[in-house]
Amino acid sequence: MGLGMLAVLAVVGGEARADQARRRNEVVEVVQKVSPAVVFIGTEQEVESPFRGRRSILEEFFGAPPQQAQRTQGLGSGVLVDPSGVIITNDHVIRGASAIHVVLADGRELEAEVVGSDANNDLAVLKVSSKQPLPAAKLGTSADLMIGETVVAIGSPFGLSKTVTSGVVSATGRTFKADGRTYNDFIQTDAAINPGNSGGPLLNVDGDVIGINTAIFASAQGIGFAIPADKVRRIMEELTRFGKVRPAWVGLEVEGLSPRLARQLGWDRTYGVVAREVEPGSPAEQAGVRRGDVLAEMGGSRIADAEDYVTRARGYPARAAFPLVIFRNGESKTLQVTPVEFPPQLVEALGWNRLGLRVKPVRGAMAVQSVRPGSAADEVGLEPGDLITRINNQPTTEPAAFQEALLSARGSRSVLLVVRRGRYAYHVTLPF
Repeated sequence: MGLGMLAVLAVVGGEARADQARRRNEVVEVVQKVSPAVVFIGTEQEVESPFRGRRSILEEFFGAPPQQAQRTQGLGSGVLVDPSGVIITNDHVIRGASAIHVVLADGRELEAEVVGSDANNDLAVLKVSSKQPLPAAKLGTSADLMIGETVVAIGSPFGLSKTVTSGVVSATGRTFKADGRTYNDFIQTDAAINPGNSGGPLLNVDGDVIGINTAIFASAQGIGFAIPADKVRRIMEELTRFGKVRPAWVGLEVEGLSPRLARQLGWDRTYGVVAREVEPGSPAEQAGVRRGDVLAEMGGSRIADAEDYVTRARGYPARAAFPLVIFRNGESKTLQVTPVEFPPQLVEALGWNRLGLRVKPVRGAMAVQSVRPGSAADEVGLEPGDLITRINNQPTTEPAAFQEALLSARGSRSVLLVVRRGRYAYHVTLPF
């Protein structure tokens, strides 16, 4: 090759590099910075065959082996947030999995263990082991998000690894219902988030994780949602320390604001709830909340209705303070409320006051010890000696499990009990 040709190639190469440098924008920089910390998550789950346990004609005549449990596979994304191998993803990505495989950016496949998960907040923390430190993204803050600012989503939609989409923050504090649950305090974005993106990071232009993407709202078209980073941090700390989110107690009963009640309280907005009861000695009372106060905002965003308040309050673990804006006598003020662990003595009162039941452990279930006359349990005919084996599909094999099931039901209008009497089991729905 002559010197002239080398000179031409050098000029072309220099021009290409200069053009690439000109086209290098903030999105490209974010992708190059954070992509090594984004992982692909594959799961396996055993599903009972619908014919398992039945003898087919082949088995009857030829002794064919019975059908085995079927294996299904799932996929999702996650992001490393600590060089030691800590990964954040969605709960629904790994829920029910018998095995979890994580594929790193360098192609390595590692087995992951579940540190903790929480369905109510759709978050899970995983851990993988590596001899060398792993690339990790920085978990930033969602407190200063601006509507319209640029965001980048990285994940594996439909199994297509390391797919990048970008958009803007469309809204914050979004609440919606999916799969029979109410999800609240979400970041809304127009960056495309599809199945497989779930659990991947939503990033700002500095490359900080400002949210964890989720595709639980499957019917969304051109709308993506992400769990805010500040909420992720609270739940992550709880899952890392305790393996679950401990039920927390604020000590507030609220109700919706009818137009008439709002006028009586001097409240002229279309959002908010009113404090119906404030438990003596509760965190709410200690913070300064009084019966009849209008609760307007929680954690920096408006409270839509009573259900919104209940579901959002569950997102704050014990000892995680949040600001609560109240309206009283024509003035607004901001209070700091710090939930605490739910007092055990109040759980027993919850079962007695709302259901009309006291129970005790017997033979792997909770036996009805007494029924309050005139209560919901009394009206459906529950009797001492009946065994309660499940509440809202949660097993109640011991007192701790019974208490946890009751606490999970707080805010529900009704609970579904599985009651065993003699050889028979019944499903009983009670108002709560």
